[in-house]
Amino acid sequence: MNLSLGFSPCPNDTFIFDAMVNQKMDTEGFSFDTKLEDVETLNQWALQGKLAITKLSFAAGLRMADKYRLLNSGSALGRGCGPLLIAKKTIPLETIHQYTIAIPGAFTTANLLFSIAFPNAVNKKIMVFSDIEQAVLSGEADAGVIIHENRFTYQQKGLVKLTDLGEYWETQTGQPIPLGGIFIRRDVPETVQQQVDQLIRRSLQQAFAAYPVLSDYVKAHAQEMDEQVMRQHIDLYVNEFSLDLGEEGRIAVERLKEMMAL
Repeated sequence: MNLSLGFSPCPNDTFIFDAMVNQKMDTEGFSFDTKLEDVETLNQWALQGKLAITKLSFAAGLRMADKYRLLNSGSALGRGCGPLLIAKKTIPLETIHQYTIAIPGAFTTANLLFSIAFPNAVNKKIMVFSDIEQAVLSGEADAGVIIHENRFTYQQKGLVKLTDLGEYWETQTGQPIPLGGIFIRRDVPETVQQQVDQLIRRSLQQAFAAYPVLSDYVKAHAQEMDEQVMRQHIDLYVNEFSLDLGEEGRIAVERLKEMMAL
């Protein structure tokens, strides 16, 4: 059976899916038509149910519970891994609502976490996550919410951290930060859903077994990122929750769902 599968080209996702999509393991008769896109593109595609299996921001996936079901494996969830609010110079947090803030997509968990921390800051500029640092440097935006590998590069570019939005979430809730998960369309047969979930888990176990060696697949999609940053990225976003959300992970996801309804 061939299934459409979407995830980001970031090292955490390519690390997880490499063995599975490149037939480096027994996929039990499944093959995958892969689409590597920015997570906000995947969020938008999910509105139309475009892909059978897809990485989604939890803020998006939870809104689409009628179309998609969350799998146990493949999630980006943890502690100390949340988005950061950065700028060229220090800005008093109580005045953030007066400024233009670049965000990496309307449906991203990063935008949701920013909105939870700063509910009055509504002057937002939506852009691809990889463009946000430059937008802040050029003055196109006064501040920006950064995710992924930009956590490791903003200081090199002379930018400063205003606050850690993940830390705010953890302080307020005591829960790990639910960033993104792997969701499967509800019209996929339940037995297939379960098989895919297990394949993702086994694919990640195989990647962990070879780590810290990085495959050519991970390197190819990381583009100009150096290997140290790739490993920092994987170390931050891939963990035991990625193998299985477990009770703690699911409680965190439910807490996010509750706060979305506020």
